[in-house]
Amino acid sequence: MSKITLKEIGKALNLSVSTVSRALRDSYEIGEKTKERVLEYAKSVHYRPNPIAQSLKVNKSHSICVIIPEIANNFFSEVINGIDYAAYERGYNVFIFQTHESYEREVSSIHLGMDRRVDGFIMSLSGKTDHYDHLDLLKSEEIPIVYFDRVPPANNINKVVVNNFEGAYNGTKQLINKGKKKIAHITTPLILSITKERLEGYKSCLRDHDIEVDEALIKFCSFDPQEAIDIVNKLVYEDQIDALFLGSDRLALNALNAVKKLGASMQNKIEIVGFTNMKYVDLLSPVICAIYQPALEIGHAAANLLIDYIEARRKPEPKQIVLKTFMKTND
Repeated sequence: MSKITLKEIGKALNLSVSTVSRALRDSYEIGEKTKERVLEYAKSVHYRPNPIAQSLKVNKSHSICVIIPEIANNFFSEVINGIDYAAYERGYNVFIFQTHESYEREVSSIHLGMDRRVDGFIMSLSGKTDHYDHLDLLKSEEIPIVYFDRVPPANNINKVVVNNFEGAYNGTKQLINKGKKKIAHITTPLILSITKERLEGYKSCLRDHDIEVDEALIKFCSFDPQEAIDIVNKLVYEDQIDALFLGSDRLALNALNAVKKLGASMQNKIEIVGFTNMKYVDLLSPVICAIYQPALEIGHAAANLLIDYIEARRKPEPKQIVLKTFMKTND
């Protein structure tokens, strides 16, 4: 069955295409009786407007593009839920692209979103992004973007983040309060904003508690599970650590797996704290004290911030939203 058009509705009702269009848009220029006739007929023939044609006409697609490192990550999947919920409430569709930590795929995703004429972007940078020409392209085209979690090194941007310094400080303090002195920090690549902020929180907490910062216990890890396992083994057997502070969701999972393989005696010795939004953390073994990010709230805030910016007649100054982390353990 072919899709009904405005022209066909107009022909059936002996009305012009412009009159039908205005009636469907509830324009004040069209009388109530004519609106009722058009709406009733459109419903009877199952008329659905063409969103592409509409977007071309009003230069707005009511869609946003979300670019993340990966969906198969509890933190990012929760953020997407928050974005989708807020976007649906406000009449926007969501396109989602994964970069899989690839700079090239990030650039490609930007272009794909622009090809779809999205009204704006929400984005967390890949682990390989160390220059930002593709983001400058959005700025030159006046396409709004809101960053979250992993953000570029710029002040005049819209972003939703957590207080990574405070979260890392409190997580390290949790280990110190349990009597741990040799606390290793396994974290993500140094080019990421979250890496730098969490590293500073860790170091600051050690200094405030008169524990020397040992650079040999700070390990920057890629996203390869085997690399994390090898690092844990070295830290435990060669460096004789008694605690691990982990800098991300994926690292927490990989490191837990590594510690589990060390056996029960080592599991009881090594205390673990890490940034992770893994579900059912209270069921994990070995025990981990989880630094949770309010991911759903981050997504909701990012979507509303972007849509507010899209719909504003006068573009507001860039806004930075900083949320708090909280800790959860199965002790």
